Amino acid sequence: MTDTHQHHGEYKVVGGKLVVVDLHTDLDPGTHPRDARITAASVNGDFFLEPDEALDSLNAALIGLPTRATREEIAESVRATLPAQAQMFGFDEYAIATAVRRALGHATRWEDHDWEVMPAVQLPVEKHVALDQVLTEEVGRGNRPPLMRMWDYSGRAVVIGSFQSLANEVDSEAAERLGATVVRRITGGGAMYMDEGSFVTYSLSVPASLVDGLSFADSYPFLDAWAMEALTSIGITASYKPLNDIVSTEGKIGGAAQKRLASGGMVHHVTMSYDMNANDMLQVLRIGREKISDKGITSAAKRVDPLRSQTGLARQEILDAFVETFATKYGARIAEIRPEELARAEQLVQEKFSTEEWTARVP
Repeated sequence: MTDTHQHHGEYKVVGGKLVVVDLHTDLDPGTHPRDARITAASVNGDFFLEPDEALDSLNAALIGLPTRATREEIAESVRATLPAQAQMFGFDEYAIATAVRRALGHATRWEDHDWEVMPAVQLPVEKHVALDQVLTEEVGRGNRPPLMRMWDYSGRAVVIGSFQSLANEVDSEAAERLGATVVRRITGGGAMYMDEGSFVTYSLSVPASLVDGLSFADSYPFLDAWAMEALTSIGITASYKPLNDIVSTEGKIGGAAQKRLASGGMVHHVTMSYDMNANDMLQVLRIGREKISDKGITSAAKRVDPLRSQTGLARQEILDAFVETFATKYGARIAEIRPEELARAEQLVQEKFSTEEWTARVP
């Protein structure tokens, strides 16, 4: 006799509609669970689909798929089965794949986790970069709850992306003259000149299951949907500009970067400009000079200050708004960095993040 199992999964498309799947899977006695298949499927939600009969095709696309099917395999089955004239509004085949993966237990939701939130603690930037690795490894191993951590930092620093050329990005002489420490982080993306009190930065350390079924492009707005709410609470209407820029009606506010670790954890961090001295930035960042060379910025006193000018708030008020929004939305409890985690971060600063071998690994 074949055992039948029921599964329910939901996925709300960022900026789109809710997709729900209800599945039945079979498992013959003596068969390994990984060999089970979907035997019945119902795709439903508040999306729009034309023609009506296309819903039967969506359901049929899922029947027979193995329960271990990947995101791309599920999406490909939907594309192959859906009639050519069918149109999906507010969702797509990848949204269905995410809902299916959640239903089958491969993916998790925000609500499936107990969250922590860490208010800003002032530390050197290189220690914050090390904590991104330490805390995310601990989350991936299941040794601590997932978390959102605000940064505060002392001094000046240049933080470059994991794959950037040190020589191409940074004017080392200018950095030394300004007393800016050069640090390479573990995530990709671009370089940042970070002066004390000039940015609002946070990191998410999450299990990779939270973004299972999402493309890199989709995971950015998904992970930062709460931050858009935080910005709204302080008077800024913001959105994502693919791939990783956060913008308001006044222009770019900041950017995001991520890294998925072998431990099963993922770090996602965002830096937004509060009140940055563009003159100092242009002295230190070579690419920055090229990017704005055609924008007519000539004043040595020019500042880039979207969060300060658009809100009129002190930086600490903005940090507090982010903590409050995250804690309220996800029921997160206030937490602190554990002593052993801080000790491990200090060790990594000495062994990795302050070494020439790491900093200049892409010369």
